[in-house]
Amino acid sequence: MCGICGLVSRAPLTTDQTTAVERVSAALIHRGPDGAGEHRASQVHLAMRRLAIIDLAGGWQPLWNEDRTIALVANGEVYNHIELRAELEGRGHRFRTGSDCETIIHAYEEWGMDFLQKLRGMYAMAIHDTRTQRVVLARDRMGEKPLYLHESDGALLFASELRATMASGLIPFKLNPEAVNQYFHYLYVPEPGTPIVGVRKLPAGHFLTIDLRTWEKTERCYWRLEDAPPIDADPVVTIRDELKRIAEIITRADVPVGVALSAGIDSSAVAALASQARPGQVHALTVGYPGHPRQDERTAARRWAKELGMPFHEVEVPVREVVELFPERAFWRDDPIADTAGHSYFAVSRLARERGIPVLLKGQGGDELFWGYEWVRRAAAMTRAKAAGRLDSPGEKFRRLWDRLPHGAGPSALRAFVLRNIGFVYGYERSNPDAGQPASRIVGYNASMEYMRGEYAMPRILTPEYLALCRRFDPGLPFDVGGKWEDPGVMLTCMSCRLYLMENGMTQGDRLSMTNSVELRLPLSDYRLAEVAVGLRKVRPDDHLPAKSRFKEAVKPFLPEYILNRPKTGFTPPQRLWMGALVDAYRHSLEGGYLVGNGILSGEGIARLQERHPRFSPWSDIFYRALVLEFWCRGMEAQVGVKRGRVQRVPAAA
Repeated sequence: MCGICGLVSRAPLTTDQTTAVERVSAALIHRGPDGAGEHRASQVHLAMRRLAIIDLAGGWQPLWNEDRTIALVANGEVYNHIELRAELEGRGHRFRTGSDCETIIHAYEEWGMDFLQKLRGMYAMAIHDTRTQRVVLARDRMGEKPLYLHESDGALLFASELRATMASGLIPFKLNPEAVNQYFHYLYVPEPGTPIVGVRKLPAGHFLTIDLRTWEKTERCYWRLEDAPPIDADPVVTIRDELKRIAEIITRADVPVGVALSAGIDSSAVAALASQARPGQVHALTVGYPGHPRQDERTAARRWAKELGMPFHEVEVPVREVVELFPERAFWRDDPIADTAGHSYFAVSRLARERGIPVLLKGQGGDELFWGYEWVRRAAAMTRAKAAGRLDSPGEKFRRLWDRLPHGAGPSALRAFVLRNIGFVYGYERSNPDAGQPASRIVGYNASMEYMRGEYAMPRILTPEYLALCRRFDPGLPFDVGGKWEDPGVMLTCMSCRLYLMENGMTQGDRLSMTNSVELRLPLSDYRLAEVAVGLRKVRPDDHLPAKSRFKEAVKPFLPEYILNRPKTGFTPPQRLWMGALVDAYRHSLEGGYLVGNGILSGEGIARLQERHPRFSPWSDIFYRALVLEFWCRGMEAQVGVKRGRVQRVPAAA
């Protein structure tokens, strides 16, 4: 596990370019505090920072093949490295280290670009093949590990984090209006976009090759969840077997391993499976809140950890800490993500580092794969009804209600209540002029009401000039599915994983854990488990069943009744308390800030955000979104060395 970066150039590298890579590498030290490594050639400079997890003494990068003609830097873990090593050694390959990532280089040497099909794990990598004069960049299937790209003037820069990319000094900091539009609708920016003009993400499940002789670049998708083959088998037994398998291989490490344990089914199942795979070697870590509000799950988590024989560690997150560290944490997320749960993610990973536990397992993915969210199940049901002709347009009743609500400078009580509490789901067809035929768009996600809040708020807080820039882009494009899907359950599962899980959950989890130099592993986001869930769903749809019924049956032998029958709460902090404290502390922080100085937030918008609003008003949430974006922008400014008070306005016609 580490952070990687590098620069590939059409021409021989200059001193300025190698210096830029060194700056990026230095900015990644939190991802790899245990050491550094680099590979330099005429047109290629690869660098990495190491967090030692497997083969602590020998697994240093870059890693090489036998004759040192292929170099590799990689971020992540290859969970099936033991099995893959045995197969490669049987084919004559000789290994120098015990590193899991060394299997990548020999797999590439053996199978060419088909090597990615052999890997099971989370990873982002860069390979320099001096035999073919080719550079390969690749990212894992589910998108756990990031890779940011910037290309200009015949050179391509890449890095594990956006903030490190900006430390290169090669990229001016300028917000992308399309990304701002998406952020205010979804609370994050869907890939491959980023908030910064000129920087994008290599999409999950993709690789990019660069021919150093011709500068020909080829980017391809090597895996999609929707392509999982159908599975005609007993769902409960199949899921249980896959859970046991991933627990066995994902706990491999030469350092202590912990589980971020709440009292929920997902993390409790992960803890049970991990303790079976490594008896007596796995720790439990739990976050709580002063006064033990209903969101505090320490009591049940402590009980379950004791029954499993796991050492138990807990941390309490006071409101004061949330407020004081808010500006830094907004920036540490790397992308602007307006999710209050991030403060708890950070606290539990910091606890892990303080206790000497550099590997942390978490239960993310179970809700997305097994219908843990009621709004997604409802979307599937409504989409099936529409396909069967029983519903002309899901969501039309909501839309008619919305259109009848009074519009004005301030929201009415009814309109505010709808904004705050009703999450809509709808499926509809829209004209696709490029294809000459309708394209299906499905929206069904928890942030559906967030979408409406953003749609409502943006005209009231952005300057007319910047709003015009934003309105050039359709924020709903991530939900275009390119035509009719035979199975809405499969479609919605893929959307949930590709959007909410990856861009909100995985991104926060990776960046905030790595800020504390802790490796986060997600057993329930394993690609093979995802393929099993979708493959079974293709044969026997299950969105009509009770929430997570197949998953619950699969883990029933491992969990006690008090966990299995516990109502779902989610990983939710005391949000209302935190939000009120943040509003009080930072009410005037938007004045004279980046968003105002660059012509994004209007004076009227600032005044509206600073007002005190009633309980059901959406404005405290909108204020939170604006505040996250503001402090994120300030952090990025500092990263590129921009001085406050000297920012440039975005031209109205940019």
